[in-house]
Amino acid sequence: MKYDAVLIAGPTASGKSAAALALAQALNGAVINADSMQVYAQAPILTAAPSAADKARAPHFLYGHVSVTDAYSVGRYAADAAAALEDARGQGRLPILVGGTGLYFMALTQGLAHVPPTPPDIRDAARALLDEIGVAALHERLAAKDPRTAALLRPTDPQRVLRAYEVWQATGRPLAEWQQSPADPILKNLRLAKFVLDLPRPQLRQRIATRFETMVEAGALAEALSLKQLDPALPAAKLLGLRPLIALAEGRIGRDAALDEAITATRQFAKRQMTWFRNRMGDYVWFNPSESNIVSLLKQIPA
Repeated sequence: MKYDAVLIAGPTASGKSAAALALAQALNGAVINADSMQVYAQAPILTAAPSAADKARAPHFLYGHVSVTDAYSVGRYAADAAAALEDARGQGRLPILVGGTGLYFMALTQGLAHVPPTPPDIRDAARALLDEIGVAALHERLAAKDPRTAALLRPTDPQRVLRAYEVWQATGRPLAEWQQSPADPILKNLRLAKFVLDLPRPQLRQRIATRFETMVEAGALAEALSLKQLDPALPAAKLLGLRPLIALAEGRIGRDAALDEAITATRQFAKRQMTWFRNRMGDYVWFNPSESNIVSLLKQIPA
């Protein structure tokens, strides 16, 4: 094999997992997750995690290995991915990294900044302040101290606003400044084949709608209800469709309204994913999985 690893990115519901599995079976590969939601153990349905049957067809790493109550970060992902890569290589398998989280691919190919860990007392105080005044007000306080980072963050994103506020409190330096000095990427000096799945928009929209219908039939309502008490500041609270499906399970809204809300939010998220990929992944091979076979494509592109 002329490549040391394969990267497969794409929006939600685009068929990434199927492409990765087909490649793993054809080329003695191991599938490594690069999606920030599929790391969580308690949400296999909501995250469309690989099934037990899929996992039996090829080794899978970093799926469901984290609790939803953990504040899992891209830094932890980088360490976990490095270990998974070594495991895959140790088995003599081609690492195939697949997912929809742009920051994870950035960690793999460009490296991450060495931001010092936040002391527990500062972290607890920042969290208490968030609970007291809310994310919009915390964003205003961040903007007063660190306007550079605040300008890059949505004032409705509690996880990232809280993180930036903590870093300023702990270091006196903007998070954006720390991020300008990344460490070496995990995949440094490796021969990489890089793909982005690019479906026509109508087709992707239909796949997203079909996926939610399938999720509900598979038990997504009970899964969502079990996560009702999840802290909204935790990363897992961003699970697509979580809130409307909880409302449906509790009988607060109807099925059509819940699915419409979940599907609309997911389509908007997929649009943001594609914007990120277009801006950051111009050197990847873009293809429509309905028209092209990834195994054949890999054999055709130059190393």
